Amino acid sequence: MIERLHIGIKGAVQGVGFRPFIYRLAAEMNLSGWVLNSAQGVFIEVEGDKLKLDRFLLRIENEKPDRSFIQSLEASFLDPVGFTTFEIRHSKTGGDITTIVLPDIATCKDCLREIFDPSNHRYHYPFTNCTNCGPRFSIIESLPYDRLNTTMKNFYMCEDCQHEYENPLDRRFHAQPNCCPKCGPHIELLDSTGARLSISIQALMQTAAAIRSGKIAAIKGLGGFLFMVDARNNEAVIRLRERKHREEKPFATMYPSLNVVKTDCEVSSLEERLLLSPESPIVLLKRISNDWRSQSGLSYSVAPNNPYLGVMMPYTPLYHILMRELNFPVVATSGNLSDEPICICEEEAIKRLAGIADIFLVHNRPIKRHVDDSIVRIMLGRELLLRRARGYAPLPIRFQMKSREPVMSLGAHLKNTIALTSGENVFISQHIGDLETKEAYDAFQNIIDSFKLLYQTPTVQFVSDLHPNYLSTQYAKGKETPVIQIQHHYAHIASCMADNQIDGRVLGISWDGTGYGPDGTIWGSEFLLTNDNSFEHVASFRQFKLPGGERAIKEPRRTAIGILFEIFGKDLEKFFDLPFIQSFSNDEFSTIIQMLERNLNSPITSSAGRLFDGVAALVGLNQRTSFEGQAAMGLEFAIGNSSTNEHYKWSIVNGRLPMTNIEHPTSNNVIDHHNSPSLNLKSQIIVDWAPMILDILEDVKRNTDVGIISVKFHNTLVEIILEIAKRIGEKRVVISGGCFQNKYLTEHAVQKLQAEGFHPYWHQRVPPNDGGISLGQIVAASKHINLHGSVDK
Repeated sequence: MIERLHIGIKGAVQGVGFRPFIYRLAAEMNLSGWVLNSAQGVFIEVEGDKLKLDRFLLRIENEKPDRSFIQSLEASFLDPVGFTTFEIRHSKTGGDITTIVLPDIATCKDCLREIFDPSNHRYHYPFTNCTNCGPRFSIIESLPYDRLNTTMKNFYMCEDCQHEYENPLDRRFHAQPNCCPKCGPHIELLDSTGARLSISIQALMQTAAAIRSGKIAAIKGLGGFLFMVDARNNEAVIRLRERKHREEKPFATMYPSLNVVKTDCEVSSLEERLLLSPESPIVLLKRISNDWRSQSGLSYSVAPNNPYLGVMMPYTPLYHILMRELNFPVVATSGNLSDEPICICEEEAIKRLAGIADIFLVHNRPIKRHVDDSIVRIMLGRELLLRRARGYAPLPIRFQMKSREPVMSLGAHLKNTIALTSGENVFISQHIGDLETKEAYDAFQNIIDSFKLLYQTPTVQFVSDLHPNYLSTQYAKGKETPVIQIQHHYAHIASCMADNQIDGRVLGISWDGTGYGPDGTIWGSEFLLTNDNSFEHVASFRQFKLPGGERAIKEPRRTAIGILFEIFGKDLEKFFDLPFIQSFSNDEFSTIIQMLERNLNSPITSSAGRLFDGVAALVGLNQRTSFEGQAAMGLEFAIGNSSTNEHYKWSIVNGRLPMTNIEHPTSNNVIDHHNSPSLNLKSQIIVDWAPMILDILEDVKRNTDVGIISVKFHNTLVEIILEIAKRIGEKRVVISGGCFQNKYLTEHAVQKLQAEGFHPYWHQRVPPNDGGISLGQIVAASKHINLHGSVDK
């Protein structure tokens, strides 16, 4: 008996060859009907006997395209209508958007084979792609994912490409960016004034020659411009640092092959899989040599004082062709000035980057939105994202909101991302960056508008950080709709919980550099016990002052003075022989002491991140820093091969954190859930780090090896985590915040907790740093939003 099967599939099912797969499967099984894309996903109707239709359903699940994933599949059996053929119907528009926009995908093996086959008409063509690879998120303008809704809409396919596009048996069947040298985008090389030097393959070869000769090239890639320079040429690398105003922060590198990577770095099987994956992120790899030398002759200036290299493989045809021609590693860093978003169009690049790049390799395929390279490291045997962008964004995290109305969170000030709910999904934006410049804030606003347009959500409930001075918070308060404000460290914990698909009661440990506390001080070493509505602040580190505020963050030596002042007061002058104190003039030192005594521009903090900074200064590693996290990284890297099970002394004080005067938000359009009676903001346990600092000072006087001091410091922090977990008694322990990018700290904390019978959770697909805050804000806000989208007060 013939029946009709109707199927609705939601998930990542557009831009991955899903409709061609269904077409081929139906043809093979001799089924008639249709398949189409819509803003909700893929819909299918087929007719046949019941047994054949049951097999068809099973084969969809088992044989779907590699890059697809199914979130839900709903099937129903109906009366037949008499289909005679199977067809791919035109996409339907309208309705709520639930389909998933795919990230950009690295070049597949089939396309790679074509671009290096002299007999193929796509030989050396930089824009070769198919249904299995190529641009997606960086070119899509609206849903459903059809060519007319992408930046490829003005490139009309030639007869050959059209034939591929319409042939269900071709791997380019309905590949929306499909093109070839006859009908697709092209490249050209410009000088620093924008004058054309060459086009096509000659432009690419001339770029390779320029890089070889020490020139700095700005190359328009998949999601924006990259600066490229010969990574072996120390003068060229230093020149790029000087022009880009990037003193010491490590540069990412691109290698021509995995074999060359293995001459410089240790590469595990998991790391190799990541390097060659469709996501193709930057992977942090341990250098083979501890003296910074490399077999490939890499310049020390690429990543000074860093035992790791950020390595990626070519991920577009253009990069594959260029790197095969060069056959040596290059610096491949974002095409921007520091603290600005990467450039995405040639006119903008010539204007903003002409003082940095010597030449510009550009193309005429428009980039809809900037997308940086993602950064990943392997930790505890699994992937940990540190920057979520190309290859990952905007894939969603599954989370069931109570509200049917869309909610948009605006993230933090540093490493900003935004997030938007749609159905059961939270779509997290690509990395936006630090909102420190007008250009960065403009990009932040553009991405908000882009998300609202892409997912057709003109009206949203905004969620922001509690910090009143964050630009993201001010953006939300400038809107007419109510704003839910979420405490920074609670958002960290909620983000990690969502990343691990857990809910309910956990002990959250949130350690970072800066987060605004509801008491008006700077938090950063918080132990939070979550409940159904909010959290209880159960423990924190002893507070100290940061003389100079923001300046102390850039000068860890000031933080060290703040730490010593908390212990010794004015008596810290007896430590004047310490090198970090000697780095100040007498007048500078005297002024800082006066600031601390009089509470002048010396905000109070409990930050674990700042404790890292202070200890780094105490042991002589970093007195000043040129990028965020530099001192903490230096302290971690100082461990090297040092090993000891020893740790320093520390103590616990049972008491309450002092509550300073604070003005809570009172604007009518702000909903502050942090005055709730269910929320205990007064920590019951204070961890006193003073005994540890005294021990560290003794080790410094004894000229103890800095590596050993660092190991003991890290071990102490691990012991603190374990002790607090035991005292609280909650078996599920969630760790989040920028401090847990530290491999030694995270791995030893997790292993110790597991050994004591706890169940620790740490991040995977969402960064532990502030790049994950936007997800946590939505999860935390969901506890205060009812089914109809209004806020429970």
